[in-house]
Amino acid sequence: MKVTVCIGSSCHIKGSRHVVEQLQYLIAENDLGDKVELGGTFCMGQCQKGVCVTIDDSFYSVSPEDTRDFFEKEIKAKV
Repeated sequence: MKVTVCIGSSCHIKGSRHVVEQLQYLIAENDLGDKVELGGTFCMGQCQKGVCVTIDDSFYSVSPEDTRDFFEKEIKAKV
């Protein structure tokens, strides 16, 4: 599973660094490092939403506050 987080300026202001740090922690905590590839990219063109995240080819809008729920529902449950 490939998870990509936007680290462009708009998403950075909305907390993308915190989203990345939480996802890194949750992936390690759940021992999913061999199943989940976490990466970053610049603008995904959806700046008006939250922090832009893609899983494979699916788009999500994530905030630092809902990162754990997002991880549980969209990553952990599907690996």
